[in-house]
Amino acid sequence: MTLQSYFVLAIFVLTIAGLIKFQQRPSLVFGVALLALFSTQMVSTEQVIKSLSNQGLLTLILLMLCSIALEKTRLLRLVAMKVIKPSYRATWARLFGFTVISSAFLNNTAVVSTMLAPIRNNPNHSASKLLIPLSYAAILGGTLTLVGTSTNLIVNSLVLDAGLPSLGFFDFTLVGLCLVVTCGITLYFSRSLLPDHKMKDGKAQSYFIEAKVEPGSNLIGKSVELNGLRHLQSLFLVEIMRGDVLLTAISPSEVLQENDKLIFSGDISKVNQLRLFDGLSIFAENSGLPLGNLREVVVRPESILTGKTLKSVGFRSLFDAAVVAIKRDGAKVSGKIGKLKIRPGDFLVLAVGEDFKSRRNIRKNFILLSDVELDSRLSGKKECLAIVGFFAAIALAAFGIIPLFKAVVLLLGILLLSGCLTSSEILRRFPTDIWVIISSAIVLSYALQNSGVIGSFTELLAHSSIVMNPIIALICVYIVTLLLTELVTNNAAAALIFPIAYGIALSLDANPTAFIMAVAFGASASFVSPYGYQTNLMVFNAGQYKLNDFIKVGVPVSLVYSITAIIAIISVFGL
Repeated sequence: MTLQSYFVLAIFVLTIAGLIKFQQRPSLVFGVALLALFSTQMVSTEQVIKSLSNQGLLTLILLMLCSIALEKTRLLRLVAMKVIKPSYRATWARLFGFTVISSAFLNNTAVVSTMLAPIRNNPNHSASKLLIPLSYAAILGGTLTLVGTSTNLIVNSLVLDAGLPSLGFFDFTLVGLCLVVTCGITLYFSRSLLPDHKMKDGKAQSYFIEAKVEPGSNLIGKSVELNGLRHLQSLFLVEIMRGDVLLTAISPSEVLQENDKLIFSGDISKVNQLRLFDGLSIFAENSGLPLGNLREVVVRPESILTGKTLKSVGFRSLFDAAVVAIKRDGAKVSGKIGKLKIRPGDFLVLAVGEDFKSRRNIRKNFILLSDVELDSRLSGKKECLAIVGFFAAIALAAFGIIPLFKAVVLLLGILLLSGCLTSSEILRRFPTDIWVIISSAIVLSYALQNSGVIGSFTELLAHSSIVMNPIIALICVYIVTLLLTELVTNNAAAALIFPIAYGIALSLDANPTAFIMAVAFGASASFVSPYGYQTNLMVFNAGQYKLNDFIKVGVPVSLVYSITAIIAIISVFGL
């Protein structure tokens, strides 16, 4: 190996180390690797440009942007209402089936987020009996199609960059179906291992919003009833904080006083109603931030906020954001927002400033979910267009009528021209991190090839005294990808392992597709830890789970998933 080879290999190893050290900032780690390789001429300008404009990568980005319009419709919410039935078996089957099918075509985080409220509110079954199956079903559903998870699209972008034919829309389906069936059966018969927690409060799933009665307000001296605070749409006055005294079970005749803190529970999208009352200011507005740009986030376990209050950490200056509302699934929130101690898994709605996106500590402390639209839902013809258009584009690509890239380009154009999407929404939701991670990973794979690292590795295998069996090699690739997924991120793991897996397949004269699929399915498996995947963390607090609950249910599911995946990949694609 040459000096260049050792340099590129060092960059590769340091990238993995950086991803482990800075798990919440993979885009920064990959970006540094890209700059290091480009500045030292390990890759050419043409290769960098080609990586940034990779067709598979652009397809993923366009698909994510188009799905924004679908999230603004009532589709998922209407279907979710039909899932819960008096029979636990019927509910479990409907929930699992709906989530698997939805996650095969839609963002699984959005699917899980939509289902949380109906499950928490249902009067028939304990939420803790349904929420882990919900998260696992979302993960399994993503393995069914090319667009089911970003990991599959990332792998496809690397396939295209390697000069191979694009993976088909349903190339993942046979293996994915085997996983859905075997893991679904395992999960169903493991249901006795799920805890049966009684939810402490029926309204704990709602956001809690704080508003202050300012001095001079017309509300002062009048009752709650007279002020019209009991007739709000989807918002309910549940508490009044008067100095250090907390008033609950608010009477319609309760008279408001200056500086009262009114605590509302309900739909955050209806918060603009509170701004119509004279002298009633929302908690976030006191921090000098408008409500025109709201963002929903989940607090990470390693966040510096854990166990602290918003005021004690200086939230406004730290993140250029202010908390509009808070939701703690599985527990009741009570008292002033600013004095609440934050817990991992808390949902926050933030009013964000212009500097929010550029703050380096955002992804370290939060999982970013989505923008919050204030009463800005699609309806009528626009809603029909968004739903029909999205599924029509997917169907046309699935049956090979037009390429997926062309389908999503046309769909995005239609959504913009019809007003279903706006340019400001696209700019706010543009997945910059995904773009940087994937394009940098492609650049790294170019560098590994240019420097001869892949060639040397292939030659070493070819002349090794111990000829590796292709089956053993495939199992090793799968296990390494799975472990790396737990250490870094699924997308990063797939991008890093792909060139090595492809090189191993070529050196052993084995079927490259089988090794590519081992990377894709290995990067999608995360069942044991509540912190290993976003949907797991979302249901962790909602179901009042403990770490042991995930281990008891997740270990058998993970073992069955791995065994099924390896056998199915070898059977379907061959070696």
